[in-house]
Amino acid sequence: MRITEWPSEERPREKLLAKGPGALSDAELLAIFLRTGVKGKTAVDLARDLLSEYGSLRALMAADLPRFACSPGLGAAKYAQLQAVLEMGRRHLEEVLRREDVMTSPQATRQYLASRLREYGHEVFACLFLDNQHRVLLYEELFTGTIDGASVYPREVVKRALNVNCAAVIFAHNHPSGVAEPSEADRHITQRLKQALGLIDVRVLDHFIIGEGQAYSFAENGLI
Repeated sequence: MRITEWPSEERPREKLLAKGPGALSDAELLAIFLRTGVKGKTAVDLARDLLSEYGSLRALMAADLPRFACSPGLGAAKYAQLQAVLEMGRRHLEEVLRREDVMTSPQATRQYLASRLREYGHEVFACLFLDNQHRVLLYEELFTGTIDGASVYPREVVKRALNVNCAAVIFAHNHPSGVAEPSEADRHITQRLKQALGLIDVRVLDHFIIGEGQAYSFAENGLI
């Protein structure tokens, strides 16, 4: 049976319009993105198959083009469409942060940093440079490393903070292992950065570690 023949309250698009996106399952949301199924399968059936193949919606969204294009019903055009959707989501979160004091939007800050860093297969150290009202001036990825770690140089961070003319910063880096817990090296470099930036009156507000699930906050755990 085609989706158009389903009761209206069961059709993903109509259900979203009536109840909001939060009422839909992962398969229903993916079906709206796919728009059409393949021979013998509705878009919802295809979405369920894809989720089973990849294991999760996130894994599907993180797939590279060669992997993505191998799946039935997908291809380069759908991949480009998905990347555009993901980038729009990141830019939306960035606009929210630029309008507001990031300290009043901790969840938006977490979501934005996770959207930037979570899918890297190697460690990336990034910084949100903030003005004196804690609004975002710039997001920048400063250092990259292997899966074992990234080399972070306080001198370079201080130089960049002076160039941006910021008043405060929030650091973030990812753990490709998925374990969002600080290592001793993470604690040490955070303190070194805090001391170095303190010499030029730039405050370190937080340091987030991005892994699976909720990002770890140094500030919330009393480490800053």
